[in-house]
Amino acid sequence: MTLRLIIDDPVPGVRYSLQKDDLPFEPLTAGEDPVSFEVPITLHPDGRITGPFVRREGPKRRFVYIRIGTSAGDHASVWSRRAKIDIHDIPPALLVPGAVLEVHLPGRGKDGSPACATVRRRGEWQAASRR
Repeated sequence: MTLRLIIDDPVPGVRYSLQKDDLPFEPLTAGEDPVSFEVPITLHPDGRITGPFVRREGPKRRFVYIRIGTSAGDHASVWSRRAKIDIHDIPPALLVPGAVLEVHLPGRGKDGSPACATVRRRGEWQAASRR
């Protein structure tokens, strides 16, 4: 299945990427519009979620990192951050092989700089169509 992570209000001019194997993956530079990432995941019969973008913390917590600024490969950036997007709390009823789920994320912290650390989603996970 696929998770679509949509950053609604990224900071224009800042580079974002997924993290794969502790490296930036397919970085892009934000403009005025939302940016999104398609994250393939593997569902296991026992309920585990794995894949090349999935990280774990403890026995249950699973998340995906979005790298920002120098972490996304822009060595001239003033920011070096990662945003942690929790996926272990996706409702089990939505975890269906072949499905696409999307969630909206804030792109900025209260000070207007790129959101980082554990980023709380805007709304709930929703079933979506393939693009």
